[in-house]
Amino acid sequence: KEYKRVRGALQVSQSVGAPFTLLELAVKSLLRNEALAISTLQKLPMELFPSLFKEAFKSRHMKILTAMVAEWPFSCLPVGALMQVPDVVILQAVLDGVDMLLIQNVHLRKSKLRVLDLRNVHHVFWDAWPGIECGESSTGTLSKEQTGNCLNRYALRQLLKVVTDFDLRTHLNEQQAYLLQWAQQQKGSVRLCCMKVTICDTPMKIIKMFFSIFQPCYIEELELSTGWTPAALSCFARCFGQMRNLRKLHLARIYVNTKKAVNSLEDIEEKYTARLISQISKLNCLQHLFINGVYFSSEHMKQLFRCLKSPLESLSIKLSEFSQSDLEHLCRCQRLFQLKHLTLCGVVLFNLCPALLQFLLENVAATLQILELEDCGIGDSQLSALLPALSQCLQLTRVNFYDNVISISVLMDLLQILANLSKLTEEFYPAPMECYDDLGNVQVNKFASVCPDLLDILRAKRQPIRVTFATDICLKCHQRCVFDGKTRLCHCLS
Repeated sequence: KEYKRVRGALQVSQSVGAPFTLLELAVKSLLRNEALAISTLQKLPMELFPSLFKEAFKSRHMKILTAMVAEWPFSCLPVGALMQVPDVVILQAVLDGVDMLLIQNVHLRKSKLRVLDLRNVHHVFWDAWPGIECGESSTGTLSKEQTGNCLNRYALRQLLKVVTDFDLRTHLNEQQAYLLQWAQQQKGSVRLCCMKVTICDTPMKIIKMFFSIFQPCYIEELELSTGWTPAALSCFARCFGQMRNLRKLHLARIYVNTKKAVNSLEDIEEKYTARLISQISKLNCLQHLFINGVYFSSEHMKQLFRCLKSPLESLSIKLSEFSQSDLEHLCRCQRLFQLKHLTLCGVVLFNLCPALLQFLLENVAATLQILELEDCGIGDSQLSALLPALSQCLQLTRVNFYDNVISISVLMDLLQILANLSKLTEEFYPAPMECYDDLGNVQVNKFASVCPDLLDILRAKRQPIRVTFATDICLKCHQRCVFDGKTRLCHCLS
């Protein structure tokens, strides 16, 4: 009787175009009788499942969640999108539902569920099924390619695919430990896929355990931030080289001896580092490379750029020592000639030949959309040399030249060039050097009077969308003086 009343309410809400209030009542009616809800799942219309699942999730009806996983009528269950914070109780209820399928020996070709997605990212599935809101949106989005993979490529496999991300730190949290334990037990019964892995100061013991369960070939994004010794990096190199579907690689806080080896110990260190870098040649899908606070020798930097096997879309290098040789290998690497995003931040260029960077900009002019040269020690002569190449970068949507030492006259030349680039929507420029006194203090009146005139250079040719002129960061209050149409001073000067 209750089931018929629920189904009738759903049919009325669909036929008259009601704003789903009847659907909400139907869901709440089922949740009031847990035993009835579980017993009628096989008879419920599939349209009711998403709203019932979200409300059961929100009100923590664990038994209903478990039963619904086992009866899920869609190919994908993106439960991770509903989890704002790690919740081992919810995770256990969901995985118990998977266990029900396996224990009952239900052949997955007869079950519609193909993908259990545990990633804490927004998923289009929940948008497609309006109903009771439970704050399901979360940080991150799925690309069209990932969504297609979830609903198409994964569905071709017989085994249920369990998709997740892992943020590995110095120890496993409760949810990670439970998932790894469950995954170890069900290793041969489900297909385990980790799409994104963050490794930050993680003990090698945890790394080995993780890769004994999850195959490296499924990883699409890796963040490696660690103070490992070269020997530990060499040990990791084998797994690294197996990440053949890796698209994004973040390397941070990796330091090796940049001096020429003079003894056997340093020679071994050199070989270990070379072994890790050589694995990049196996990453045929790599599109985005981010290097932050990594100190390699010039020979290793040369090897790094020579190992790239696919054209990169993004290259970001921050807080790294750079020599003339490093810059030459970077700028002449043909795998970078289709870049859409180039960031150099904290890479000192003032004593390096600007012709190399000019050569790279000329080769990426047809594709480059984002250019960030922040805190690179660029002076008038370097920037002036880049102006002809910048004038060819017609696809630019964002530029950032903060924290470089530029005079008013050269900054005006830059603005005259960029005023012709109609696709620019975000522009960040340094306050000209004339806005500082001999001690490096900001001259407020000068800053407030010069910036409007600089902005007018852009306005004379196009309507800027977001333009900011800013001083260096104040060492006391850690803020900038900013002009974005209005002058705002840092706390020390306001």
